[in-house]
Amino acid sequence: MSNKTRCSWCGSDPLYVKYHDKEWGVPVHNDKKLFEFLILEGAQAGLSWITVLKKRAAYREAFDNFDFNKVATYKTKKINQLLNNSGIIRNRLKIHSAVQNAKAFIEIRKEFGTFNNYIWQFVNGKPIQNTWKQLSDIPAKTDLSDSISKDLKNRGFNFVGSTIVYAHMQATGMVNDHVMACFRYKEVKKLI
Repeated sequence: MSNKTRCSWCGSDPLYVKYHDKEWGVPVHNDKKLFEFLILEGAQAGLSWITVLKKRAAYREAFDNFDFNKVATYKTKKINQLLNNSGIIRNRLKIHSAVQNAKAFIEIRKEFGTFNNYIWQFVNGKPIQNTWKQLSDIPAKTDLSDSISKDLKNRGFNFVGSTIVYAHMQATGMVNDHVMACFRYKEVKKLI
């Protein structure tokens, strides 16, 4: 790990630093990856992101590499296997939510062609470039995440409250929430 200035939330854990330096805030336009972050952000509810990151590989294996078409078909037997999988967060509501969200995800794809088309329309296809000076400036949710959350819920999604949606927006680069002093701020700003 270098001595570069980073957003303070990533601390010094190598996994967290790698996620911050390589993924967080980078615009994602791949439906499978957007679905992955949707499921992981929902799994995080009430927990720390590092907890989810440490279980990410197990999630990929358990959820068929986040193939939303497969996840949408999960029945009782598969759900019970997931509930017994110590590698993931074994919360019944979160697991059922992942299955329901896969079904709703597919419906959005039918309507918009891709989930990417749907979700990125909320920012007119371009990341919002924020100018935060310190971590405490960054909101947990915004009016926009409130609107997206409401729309997702109306479309049948679960575990998509405004705070979860805003975290998804940050993770997938819909907003650049690196603080301005962070070395990634300018790098991410150049990405579309």
